[in-house]
Amino acid sequence: MASTSLAALPSQLASPGRLRLRRGRAGLPSTARPHPLLHRTPKGGSRCRLAVTCNAQAVAPTSIAQGTPVRPTSILVVGATGTLGRQVVRRALDEGYDVRCLVRPRPAPADFLRDWGATVVNADLSKPETIPATLVGIHTVIDCATGRPEEPIRTVDWEGKVALIQCAKAMGIQKYVFYSIHNCDKHPEVPLMEIKYCTEKFIQDSGLDYIIIRLCGFMQGLIGQYAVPILEEKSVWGTDAPTRIAYMDTQDVARLTFIAMRNEKAAKKLLTFAGPRAWTTQEVITLCERLAGQDANVTTVPVAVLRFTRQLTRFFQWTNDVADRLAFSEVLSSDTVFSAPMNETYQLLGVDANDILSLEKYLQDYFTNILKKLKDIKAQSKQTDIFF
Repeated sequence: MASTSLAALPSQLASPGRLRLRRGRAGLPSTARPHPLLHRTPKGGSRCRLAVTCNAQAVAPTSIAQGTPVRPTSILVVGATGTLGRQVVRRALDEGYDVRCLVRPRPAPADFLRDWGATVVNADLSKPETIPATLVGIHTVIDCATGRPEEPIRTVDWEGKVALIQCAKAMGIQKYVFYSIHNCDKHPEVPLMEIKYCTEKFIQDSGLDYIIIRLCGFMQGLIGQYAVPILEEKSVWGTDAPTRIAYMDTQDVARLTFIAMRNEKAAKKLLTFAGPRAWTTQEVITLCERLAGQDANVTTVPVAVLRFTRQLTRFFQWTNDVADRLAFSEVLSSDTVFSAPMNETYQLLGVDANDILSLEKYLQDYFTNILKKLKDIKAQSKQTDIFF
């Protein structure tokens, strides 16, 4: 497959226009439950009923001029500064890939990515005209991006992703890796999960070679949510729901991703990555308390309060995005298990389950290191005390 140069694209990348994305029979199977973003057609097909404003019009691959072949090691990481994205970048560089990172223009440049050896290019998924230049010479796109908390969910996670996928198809990208959310197909009432599911379907219908990876939860997120507040004797927020989440270390997610990329059997597969065990909030807090050697100040928020708050914010237009995110919090606080059997995935990828880091070991290493540092700091402060 050949790449393309920007010179071949002006006639295809037209001026901004309203583009309605449609899909034919390759959408949901006729036996599947209708999805809110997928409008069922009379003949049993489906189409996405969201209209997307973008500059990159859908282009047939045959209209792209042939250029020089791209190296299979050339990858573009979208969302490279995030919790998962930076681990994907590190892993890719360690394995010898040529890594380009798509980063939004920002006051604080992502210099750490350059220091690691990656190339940084500025673009913004909410401005589709900035996307094509980032894809020149790229073989594989790894999409780790998600919108910022202050942004409308649809701006990046739907409209931006559709523009990116269309550009990837138009420019002959040979593999597209997309990170989604476990059980997103079961919660159409949650905008973010609804959009993730519809994006999965859009990728599957795009004609791209893809790998879709659904994730349950990151271990790294527990540090700021539970470990640090316990050490600082601050309040830890939890709910009264028995939700269980199989957290996975983002380093393991990145490692398994590249194993899947090199495995032909993983092509056009939907995989779920889950940690060795599913944990409730209370179990995580108890583990942190034991490792920290001190009790947590737990503030419990009843699920009923989350539901009421979500309904209340729906009355005001300026709080719609807050309500969308509260809907996701409500799912995470319900009687749901975010986990999946991994035996078949390990077998497919040739991975030993014992090589996946457990939450106990992850938190034990964190608390051991942080408590040692605190002890050293305390010892140094005593040595430098001056008395008059």
